[in-house]
Amino acid sequence: MPFADQRPEPADLARFQALCGARLWQQRLGDLAQRTASASLSGRAAQQRHALELVLARLADPRALARATPAERLACAFAREAVQLAERLPAAQRARLRAQIAAGLTGEATLMPLFHLLRTAALHRSRGFDVTFAGLAEDASFDLLIEREGVAAEVVCETVSAEEGREVHRGDWCALVDKVNPELQTWLAAHPGRYLLKMTLPGGMATDAQVAELHGRIAALLAAQKRQDSSAEAVLKLDPLVLAGAQAAGRALPAQLRAQFGEEAHLAVTATPGSGSVFVMAARAGRENSIAAAVTRRCALVAESRLSGTRPGLLAMFVEDVDRAEWRALRERLELEGAARRWMTEPAARHVVAVACTSRMELFGVAPPDGAAEGELRFRNPGHPAGKSPALAPAVASSV
Repeated sequence: MPFADQRPEPADLARFQALCGARLWQQRLGDLAQRTASASLSGRAAQQRHALELVLARLADPRALARATPAERLACAFAREAVQLAERLPAAQRARLRAQIAAGLTGEATLMPLFHLLRTAALHRSRGFDVTFAGLAEDASFDLLIEREGVAAEVVCETVSAEEGREVHRGDWCALVDKVNPELQTWLAAHPGRYLLKMTLPGGMATDAQVAELHGRIAALLAAQKRQDSSAEAVLKLDPLVLAGAQAAGRALPAQLRAQFGEEAHLAVTATPGSGSVFVMAARAGRENSIAAAVTRRCALVAESRLSGTRPGLLAMFVEDVDRAEWRALRERLELEGAARRWMTEPAARHVVAVACTSRMELFGVAPPDGAAEGELRFRNPGHPAGKSPALAPAVASSV
């Protein structure tokens, strides 16, 4: 694992913050402080999404840095790598890097794409390749040029959100729960007990309008004390909550619910302190998630638009917005492998010699089975002429 044996210094984080720009960095931290201060589900989701920035800010304190976990030390090492890269670049190219950092500190964006780029470069250096940041240095359409034993290949580092493969977006689910939760607290006080509201959403939920409509339907269902509400857009069914051991301590309930409904379900638990009353909401789309298909759709786009076609191309795909259980299931069910291998038989993959997939688990050194064994999940294209090149083998040989 690149940088795993390095110990960060307080000066590393100070230099990284200077690279970001002191004003921009402080503005970002202020914005995140406001967004994560709330105990709402959206606030917790923002805290998870922007954990990298929050960790780098916290570890600027030498006392916190001394207690950093291995994953936090990796985050610091990537920040140091960004600074060292900036120092090697001429002024114009350094400006491109700073623009990329600024984009990652704006709105819903994160620094993950930049750190994915830095890690991908480090991985290939550890495999014996000479690595050039062609995207930054030469404004090339691809990100890295790697070379070994006289053979060169282009590497595109791309980030794709798992939300693109979900019919029910997690962000919209968080917004719905935050809208419903205050009303549920009042309703539970008047109707003590343990309830389960199961929702099937055939058309999914991916817009503010759909969130507002479903919120209205839930409110109407509770107000009328109905058991069921069905339409083409949503099927709502309210039942008593019956789970094995459901009367146990509250900490056991989320695990029991996840075991029953699976990693694709969206779950939320509302409880009234001291009364034992619980209201669980569980939602699923009308069809299974297609995260692997979303990854290969993005592969097709970047293969056509970002590879020159004059050299073998590697697609390093960073799959964002997945949790450990979901990422593990994608790999164990061979969904990513199947989708990637099918896509590599299509004309759009003619310049692609391999596709590699990683997530936050690999970026931060999570060991198998939650993280991929070789630090990435990699699939060689058997139809590409360079697929059997000994020089490229460390970068393109299939990891499964």
